[in-house]
Amino acid sequence: MDLAAVALTFGAIFLVELPDKTFLATLVLATKYRPILVWIGVGLAFTVQTLVAVLLGHAASLLPPDVVKTAAIVLFLVGAVVLFREGRSHQEADGEEFAEKAQPVQGFRAVLASFLVLFAAEWGDLSQLLTLSLVAKYEAPLSVFVGALGALLTVSALAVIVGRSLLRFISIHVLHYLGAVVCLVLAALTIYELVR
Repeated sequence: MDLAAVALTFGAIFLVELPDKTFLATLVLATKYRPILVWIGVGLAFTVQTLVAVLLGHAASLLPPDVVKTAAIVLFLVGAVVLFREGRSHQEADGEEFAEKAQPVQGFRAVLASFLVLFAAEWGDLSQLLTLSLVAKYEAPLSVFVGALGALLTVSALAVIVGRSLLRFISIHVLHYLGAVVCLVLAALTIYELVR
């Protein structure tokens, strides 16, 4: 186990995911379902996604960097549009927030719903692309897997823990708008890297 690769991967994925849609999606799910069930479902999704990213890590080194950056730009822009539309729909919902309209779902159904939301949202995500590139760069798949999964589980735990408290001060639609802005900034930075 390469501890430097674990630490580097953890730090990079943590910083990428903290303002990402993953944090926001987990936070929203935690307002709808029991937080521990959300974390379990999200954690299972992250485990599968990280395993796939690590297994495909060597393949990413074969792709031209411009293709990877272009794909990332498209994903960021799509993420911004989706988050903006979600924020707008919550804002237009007569002031009622998502958590207040939710039907209580318990047990396996809450875990499954959380798993499916994050499993679908994470395909091609920046953290998955970053995991792919770190595996290709360091050739330490187990270390990268441990670092990436640890960071994803930490970010989702923070979202679950602060989710309900944060929503006392900030409306869900504002969080969606903030997430959309972050996606636009990341898209702009990636475009800058691509053209320079």
